[in-house]
Amino acid sequence: MIRPLSKFLPALAVSAGLVAPAALACTSMLVTKGASTDGSTLITYAADSHELYGELYYTPARRHAAGAQRDIFEWDTGKFLGRIQEAPVTYSVVGNMNEHQLSISESTFTGREELEGPAGIVDYGSLIYIALERAKTAREAIQVMTDLVAEYGYASTGESFSIADAKEAWVLEMIGKGKGQKGAVWVARRLPDGYISAHANQSRIRQFPLNEPESTLYSKDVISFAREKGWFTGADKDFSFADTYHPLDFGGARFSEGRVWSIFRRAAPSAGLGAEYVDGSALNKRLPLWVKPDKKLAVQDVMALMRDHFEGTPLDMTKDVGAGPYAAPYRWRPMTWEVDGKKYVHERAISTQQTGFSFVAQMRASMPAAIGGVLWFGVDDTFTTVYTPLYAGIRRAPKNLATGVASRGEFSWDSSFWVFNWVSNQAYSRWSDMIVDVQKAQGELEGQFLADQADIEKVALELYKSTPEQARDYLTEYSVRQGDKVHTRWRKLGEQLLVKYIDGNVRDESGKVNHPKYPDSWYRHIVKDAGPRLAMPDEPKPEAKPEPKPEVKPAPKPESKPTVAPAP
Repeated sequence: MIRPLSKFLPALAVSAGLVAPAALACTSMLVTKGASTDGSTLITYAADSHELYGELYYTPARRHAAGAQRDIFEWDTGKFLGRIQEAPVTYSVVGNMNEHQLSISESTFTGREELEGPAGIVDYGSLIYIALERAKTAREAIQVMTDLVAEYGYASTGESFSIADAKEAWVLEMIGKGKGQKGAVWVARRLPDGYISAHANQSRIRQFPLNEPESTLYSKDVISFAREKGWFTGADKDFSFADTYHPLDFGGARFSEGRVWSIFRRAAPSAGLGAEYVDGSALNKRLPLWVKPDKKLAVQDVMALMRDHFEGTPLDMTKDVGAGPYAAPYRWRPMTWEVDGKKYVHERAISTQQTGFSFVAQMRASMPAAIGGVLWFGVDDTFTTVYTPLYAGIRRAPKNLATGVASRGEFSWDSSFWVFNWVSNQAYSRWSDMIVDVQKAQGELEGQFLADQADIEKVALELYKSTPEQARDYLTEYSVRQGDKVHTRWRKLGEQLLVKYIDGNVRDESGKVNHPKYPDSWYRHIVKDAGPRLAMPDEPKPEAKPEPKPEVKPAPKPESKPTVAPAP
């Protein structure tokens, strides 16, 4: 999403013909129903951008007049791109899930510089939301998206899309054909049941079956176009979409595949995927497109996988001096920097300060779509957000998450985006202490939502038997209340953090102000950097006093005997 971050070190060789985009943005994960504990299909999304305001888009279902046109505005910039034919009927969409439980997310990989600037009027963001309004299943969404770019042209750079319904999960990768060229080349692969996948700003589909339409779809010219350009000369069976249209380099491995690796290494430790797969030292080591998790994943497990700073790995962001005295796993931009002619990097983790919004989309075939689909939605940093349940069939968004409340350049206490940023930006300053308070409140809210889920859905199912519309009204009111609850609790948390930690103090539960010292390791950093300037003079040692000589007492005189006068 929105301007993928710079992913190439200027001093390192960059694959010929590749562009260095301005920002590395977005992470997405996919979970098949056979890999989840309750048979849910799940996808995730972290929409990361320093310019994105996090809010919940809501579009009601509509019927359109014959010949109606739809204006297309570029999602990233708001620029008007053109008009397309509108569909007769469009479905309601809450965030990135529609009323049929279809969900779509993405990450931008950009790709070859030669393929920038294609002639088209449908950008990647518009593809997502038009498909959600027009399709009921993942396969239908792929058809809608690829038909749109064929008819109207594609207006973006390379994209990976996660597309899932209650039964299937697919990864679709697409890139335009270059300046002045209409259409796009693309390939889509369905995850085998029981597996998970992920993508994060690096094209990931390499070789693919050419005659398995149940599991693999692709544009008819995806290989021939590469041959025409001179980028591929081998046998069709050996063709790799990723290696042709977005070859892996140091930045792609370290900043992009690193995030995929962190999901895989936590969900499937038995796969034995070490950091050498992504640290940029061995680009011939490639992560698989998907892995089988060691255990089936629940919704809360997937939420946890989206909260990650490489903890406990060689890339752990809490361990170097950049983390400060309170082990903050965040680094302000730029991500690459130079000291004395040598270039260095900051890691790019899944959890990052510039997330606008994120979600875990849960789709279940065992229930009516209005109830089975839940968009667990949060704003700001995935590590500090609260995932709030918003059902697929709801009729409106919670007011503090709704569009139009505020903007990226306009603060409002009525905006959940701004309240969550207020809390997280406090926490960044004293991370190791404050994150304990944040996670306590986060766990209480999410834990209650998950504990209540079965009972809420039981009531909704009973209402649905009578009148589906009653069930939708019930779930709308429930979802709105939870959004209000989260907003109120998070503002209160921000107030509590300010009182507890003001001016570097820590106020304990009894209200007593304490002054905890820095960790010893941080004092050592200070001494190493400025020890001579900060050192106190040694206290003078007291002069040693001579030991007093023992008093020598004179020997006692012998006792004189009295003289006895002689007797007369």
